[in-house]
Amino acid sequence: MDGSNVPGLRREEVAMLAGISSDYYLRLEQGRDRNPSVQVLEAIAGVLRLDADATAHLVTLAQARPAPGARPGRRSRQVPPSLLQLIDGWPRNPAYVRNRYADCLAANALATALTPNYRPGVNLLRAVLLDPAERELRRDWEDLTEEGVGALRSEAGVAADDPRLRDLVGELSVRSERFRSLWARHEVRPRRGRTSHLTHPQVGDLDLHSTKLSVDGTDGLTLVVFHAEPGSRSAELLDILGSLNAPARDAAPERVEDQ
Repeated sequence: MDGSNVPGLRREEVAMLAGISSDYYLRLEQGRDRNPSVQVLEAIAGVLRLDADATAHLVTLAQARPAPGARPGRRSRQVPPSLLQLIDGWPRNPAYVRNRYADCLAANALATALTPNYRPGVNLLRAVLLDPAERELRRDWEDLTEEGVGALRSEAGVAADDPRLRDLVGELSVRSERFRSLWARHEVRPRRGRTSHLTHPQVGDLDLHSTKLSVDGTDGLTLVVFHAEPGSRSAELLDILGSLNAPARDAAPERVEDQ
């Protein structure tokens, strides 16, 4: 948060427009004030012309800082067995579980039929950026990569010192020009449901809605479930895809432990 980077505004001017002293604004920039009020943060965000997502992210960052000496509660990094059973019982809804770094931890058979990258051990952001088959699959590849990098950027603000995050950002920065370009924008995107536009090699064009649900009691796990509009051509094609891959339904969903 650096007002000197806003074209036409100096740090002192940002502070004045936000209704705070320049000394206090400097302390915020340097992380020396750990408890700014929401009102102050929203005032600064307004001066800096942050959008709603970036403003919410700024407030979340400030509230997420632990107090000195505080110890975080224990949260599971594994996919709960009940959740594995749940997604395995959805033969008409592709579903998978991912962590905050976009690692796939579990997937049902229909999700893997959509793309083999929906399987445990695959980092989905890496796959989308680097796997040519994923780019062929996704008609909305540019929008998807923009949203994926923005979501990772939001995690970077909360856990900037996380070695797993640093390694992933470093690898993608070296291997993907698209990632470097998007990462340099410093845009943040919350994880939201979206409509995926796919061209599947077996059934053709599919338009699938996704819903993203946070899994309580876990360390940032998210359940992603796809569905097609009832009665649509995409719903028909999704059923066909399921029938073409029916033998795989007898297997339990794959899963791995969070890294």
